[in-house]
Amino acid sequence: MLLLGIDLGTSSIKVSVVDSQTQKCLVSVQYPDTEVEIISPKPGWAEQSPDTWWQHVQQAILKANASGKYDPQDVGAIGIAYQMHGLVCVDERQKSLRNAIIWCDSRAIDIGEKAFKKIGEKKCLSRLLNSPGNFTASKLAWIKKNEPKVYEKIYRVMLPGDFIAMKLTGNITTTIPALSEGIFWDFKKDRLSKEIFKYFDFEKEIVPHIHPVFAPHGELKRNVAAALSFKSGIPVSYKAGDQPNNALSLNVLDPGEVAATAGTSGVIYAVSDQLGYDLQSRVNTFAHVNHKTASMYDDEVGGENRLGILLCINGTGIMNRWVRDVFSQGMSYPEMDEAAKKIKPGCDNLRIFPFGNGAERMLDNKVIGAHIQNFDINVHTPAHFSRAVQEGIAFSFRYGLDIMRENGIRPKIIRAGRTNMFLSDVFTDAFVNSTQVAIELYESNGSIGAAIGAGIGANYYASAKEAFQNMKKLKTVKPDSKSEYEDLYDDWKKYLVRLLK
Repeated sequence: MLLLGIDLGTSSIKVSVVDSQTQKCLVSVQYPDTEVEIISPKPGWAEQSPDTWWQHVQQAILKANASGKYDPQDVGAIGIAYQMHGLVCVDERQKSLRNAIIWCDSRAIDIGEKAFKKIGEKKCLSRLLNSPGNFTASKLAWIKKNEPKVYEKIYRVMLPGDFIAMKLTGNITTTIPALSEGIFWDFKKDRLSKEIFKYFDFEKEIVPHIHPVFAPHGELKRNVAAALSFKSGIPVSYKAGDQPNNALSLNVLDPGEVAATAGTSGVIYAVSDQLGYDLQSRVNTFAHVNHKTASMYDDEVGGENRLGILLCINGTGIMNRWVRDVFSQGMSYPEMDEAAKKIKPGCDNLRIFPFGNGAERMLDNKVIGAHIQNFDINVHTPAHFSRAVQEGIAFSFRYGLDIMRENGIRPKIIRAGRTNMFLSDVFTDAFVNSTQVAIELYESNGSIGAAIGAGIGANYYASAKEAFQNMKKLKTVKPDSKSEYEDLYDDWKKYLVRLLK
C-alpha cells in the first residue's frame, strides 16, 4: 500500500508518496514553483484564499502522479499537515465565506489581550495553557465584531487542514490538537472552553465533530477520486498542524524530545508530559499528535499528557527570501550559501533582525518590524547580507530557546529535517553554535510525515515506533567549543533590547 501526504504550507503545497512497507519516499513535489502570495489588505494583516489552497493541492497531487513513479490506484490512505492557527469559515454548502486569516496575522492582538485580562490571566494559563493572543478564537471574535454579516452565515469554523479534508471527503471534522491551537480547548476540564465561548459569545455548534488525530476523518469522494486518479473510498486518516507533524516526522513523540524547523517561520518544538505554560505566553503549549484524554473517546482508557511546547519566530525563511530578492537577485539559495561562506562570522558588524512578519509572540506580541543595523555601503556586499540574515535568524532561535530554558526545556539534541534553511551549512553552523545544542539531521519533510501519519491512522502500523523503524540519521552537527558566536549573539541581543524599548 502507498501513503500520500499533503503539507499545506504558507508558501506552497508539498505532496509526497511513501511506500508503507519500507517507509521510503517514492516522489515528493511542490506546487506552485513560485512562493504563494500572502494577501495583506492592511499592515499587519495576513490572508490567503482557501479555494486557492484546494486548487494547488489538486495540482500538486496531479504533478506527483505525472512522475510515473507509482500507480495512483495503489494509494490507500491520505494524511494532511497544515499551517497552524489559521481561520477558515464556511457556510452550510461548505463554501468558504472569506479569505482565511492565517497564522501570522496580527489584527486580533488587542481582542486577545483584552480577553486574557477579562477572563483572568491565571484562569487562561492554567486551563488554556496560553493567552488567547492573536490565535484562531481571537480572529473569529474579530470577524464577529467587524464582519457581522459574514459571522451570521458561518456554519463551521476550521483550521486550514480541516478545510482540505472537507474538500477531499465532504466531512467536516477537527481534533483536540487543532482546537488547542485555536485556543478553544480547556485542558483542565478536557472539553471545549466554557470561558472562551461565553466571553466571545460563540455558539458551540460552529465547532466541527471532534475525531482523534490518527483516525478516519472521512473517505475520498467519488468525483474527487476520479479527478485525481485514485480509488474512491480512500480514508483521510490523519490531520495535524505543521509543527506537531514535523515532530512526528522526526519521531519526536516522548517527553524530553525536541524538533526544529526553519521554513517560512522558525520553530523549536519540545514534547512534555506536564500541563505547563509560560507566564507571559511567549512560548505556547498545545496538544501533541499523541496526546490522549480519557473523557473524549470510548476506546481510550485513561489519559496520557503529550504536550508540544512551541517557540515560533514568524520571520525566518520569509526574511531570507526577502534578502535574496532585494540584495541577491537572480541567485539561488545554494548560491547565496556559497557566497555567505566567504564572509567571516559577524559579517563585519552587519546585524539583521528578522521580525517583519507580524507580531512575534516571543517578543510579547510586539510588532517591531525587521531591522538592519550598521549597514556600511562601502563595506557590505550582497554576500554579507546573505550571511547576516542567516546569523540573525539563528540568533532569534537562541533568544527563543533561552525563554524555553526558563520554562524547564533544556535540550541536549535537536532533530530537524534537512530541508528549508537547514539545507544551508552557514545557517546550520550558526544555529548550532548560537544555541550550543547539537542538531541531528534527517531526510524528512512535512508531507512525508503526513504520509506516515496516514499509515498510523489507517492502522497499517501497530505503533508510531513501527512506522519509524527504518528512519536513518543523515548526520550530527555539534557546536564548536571555541566558537565566537556567543559574543556575536550578545552584541545582537543588545540591539534587540533597544528595539524592544
